[in-house]
Amino acid sequence: MKSNMTLKSMLYHKCEAFLESKLHTISKSITEIQESLTSETKSSAGDKHETGRAMLQLEREKLGNQLAEIQKTKEVLTKISVDKNAETIGLGSVVITNKVHYFLAISAGELKVDNSLFYAISASTPIGQLLLGKKAGDSFEFRGQTTHILEVY
Repeated sequence: MKSNMTLKSMLYHKCEAFLESKLHTISKSITEIQESLTSETKSSAGDKHETGRAMLQLEREKLGNQLAEIQKTKEVLTKISVDKNAETIGLGSVVITNKVHYFLAISAGELKVDNSLFYAISASTPIGQLLLGKKAGDSFEFRGQTTHILEVY
């Protein structure tokens, strides 16, 4: 396996790519809605036309909220230093347990690095909350199962 710093850096970049992909999809959808709203002319359909416009505007608003959420998540990611190792689990920690490997950063799901599977989770998730402040050698219980923390970096 790669060095701890390289691994952390790879996980970080996978989280960045995850956010960029989401950002691209949402931006594309917003552009499509804008085009639909702009190109739609007043038709003789009346109420049906207004309902269509209202639906598009609601969808645009929803996407705008998702966009704002991604910006907040990006800010969290920028606070992570991939050059720093800490004994105590905090934002940016890679946590190796006897069951699952975690990257405490943002909720980005499964990330694969060198045939190892990591779960990128936010510090605000239930497991993230349980991990914060713990060290290698500690354990935590989640849904009736005890998990042992083997390494932290």
